Amino acid sequence: MSTHTAQVDDIRLVAVPSALNCAAMFVEFSLSEWQLPMLRETTSEAVRTLVQNVLDHADGRTGFVSVRLRLKGDCLVIEVEDDQLAHAHDDAPVIEGRRTGAMPVQGRGKLVWCEVPLPPGMSATQVRLPHRGERRNLPPEAAAASPEAPPSVDPALADRVLVGLKNREW
Repeated sequence: MSTHTAQVDDIRLVAVPSALNCAAMFVEFSLSEWQLPMLRETTSEAVRTLVQNVLDHADGRTGFVSVRLRLKGDCLVIEVEDDQLAHAHDDAPVIEGRRTGAMPVQGRGKLVWCEVPLPPGMSATQVRLPHRGERRNLPPEAAAASPEAPPSVDPALADRVLVGLKNREW
């Protein structure tokens, strides 16, 4: 098994309660792009637990939390890094049935991680990754002529994003 990281996606959020939903939507979007819908529920629950741990230790201070998804070997690694120095040496939260860990980040807080196994027989290098570069700038007629089918977006995820944006107070 290779321990080489095949793909990484991350987001940086303000450590406030809305970070829970933003982190969960980020997970759903990334897993949709990577065509790993079977991991959505497990990964969303794990990321919520890790982000909630940061919020629980914030003690009213506003900081940042970074959520990173890393395809590595035969698992998806969820990493949540915060800048709360007060709990930098605390243990990682326990997530039943998953390997977790924590490590202080020198001078900046801590990083907690959780491993979610990929489906049996699949490795990180076999996950179909999105092709973002050349397709973004194609005119509509060139995109229509492309032999590749356009990537599908989960309609439920798109609806949640649109409803969330609609209900947001600007």
